[in-house]
This record gives sequence, structure tokens and C-alpha cells, in this order.
Amino acid sequence: MDYIKKIKKIIGRQNGTLLSSDLDKYKIPRTYLSIMVAEGEIERIGRGIYVSPDSLEDEMYIIQRKYPNLIYSHETALFFHGLSDRTPFEYSATVPSGYKVVSGISGTTKVYYIKKDLHQMGVMEGNTSFGNTIKLYNVERTICDILRSRNRIDIQIFSDALKRIAKIKKIDYLLLSEYARKLNVEKILNTYMEVLI
Repeated sequence: MDYIKKIKKIIGRQNGTLLSSDLDKYKIPRTYLSIMVAEGEIERIGRGIYVSPDSLEDEMYIIQRKYPNLIYSHETALFFHGLSDRTPFEYSATVPSGYKVVSGISGTTKVYYIKKDLHQMGVMEGNTSFGNTIKLYNVERTICDILRSRNRIDIQIFSDALKRIAKIKKIDYLLLSEYARKLNVEKILNTYMEVLI
């Protein structure tokens, strides 16, 4: 199989998105990116980021591919789980303490930091609106995160989420309690749950 066909297959699997690092993974020379751009088969939209001309940029997927330790959380996770109607105008994501996040994404992403040993707790996979797989926190972890960061979250989003949480039936309360204990929000969680339930 020639390199151009391989690249097209990668783009197809990733719903129109290609990173230059994808070529390294498959040992394809990067010169093929220039060839495909010149022929109009792909468009360069940023440093190391390409899309097919007939597709839109999947920003969430691209950000997470560039920063693999970034996990979507807080307001973004609330929206994914149907606990908020408000489409976030900036993404919320959590990274381990000490992880260097380039200032280039600070305009589109609100970054939260957490101890390294708590960073992977509650990670699950979800799909962007373009169909690409991303990592985000599950409902239980998201509830604890918004309680921990309640002073940094819009009060309307926060109270709306709490009302919706009380109505959903798919919450694992044992897991929620375990996360609340590990994230030091057990008392706050109990207070809110007593009011809502």
C-alpha cells in the first residue's frame, strides 16, 4: 500500500482529522503531508494539524491528541452527561499537577490541576459530535469535581447540574461516596444530597 493511501485511511478512521504525529506512528515520511497539501487533498489548520477539505476541525479531539494527559471534566463533562444544557464556550479539562499545558490552549480551555494519583480516577471514553473518541470523567467523578471547584463554576450551571443529578437513576452511589472521600468533598456532597433527595 502506498503512503498516500495509508494517510487517507488514517484520516478516514479519525473522521477527517490528521496530526503529523500520526505519520510517525506508522513510519510514514512527513514529506507526504506537503505533497497532499499541495494537491489539495488535506488542509493545514495549525502546527502539525491537518483536516480533509470536506470536514470540520474536531477541536476537542485535536486538543486531547496533542495533550494526552488532558481529561475533559467539570462543565464539559456535565454537558456530555446531559447534566447541563449550556454548550461550554470553553472546554474544561483536568491535568495532573506539574503537567505543562501550552499557553496556546488557555484561550479555549479552562485547566484544572489534580494530584497525579487522583488524575485517572473515573476516566471513561466518550465521542465528540464528529464521532472521535475522547477521554472524560464519569458522572460520579464529575459530581465531585464540580463540588470541589464550585467557586470557579457559574452558579447557574452548578445549581442546574445539582437538580438534574437528583433526578438521574444511573448514579453508582458507592462509587460516588468513594470518589467524594478521596477528593475530600464527602461533607459537602452529603449536605447537598440531603437538600436534593
